[in-house]
Amino acid sequence: MPRFLIEVAHDATTEACTHAIDVFLRTGSHFLTHADWGCKDGDHKAWIIVELDSKHEAQNLVPADFRPRAHIVQLNTFTTQDVADLHRRPGAH
Repeated sequence: MPRFLIEVAHDATTEACTHAIDVFLRTGSHFLTHADWGCKDGDHKAWIIVELDSKHEAQNLVPADFRPRAHIVQLNTFTTQDVADLHRRPGAH
């Protein structure tokens, strides 16, 4: 099943942090209640890694108010064979 990194930014104010954290915790979604936050280090974002069927499902996991600022990346891994194949086919990925 595909894995996605969801990054959700919010404004760099105490009120914005509190609101974002509260919304995530109130959703009841296991994924959202276990988000990792960068606020205490000055990076006002939450990160979640999920296994879902599609990027669309990952987008829909984000509370509606935060979707416009969400960035979603499908994750993958590489093997040494993948790297060897890439070297044989420059420009392909």
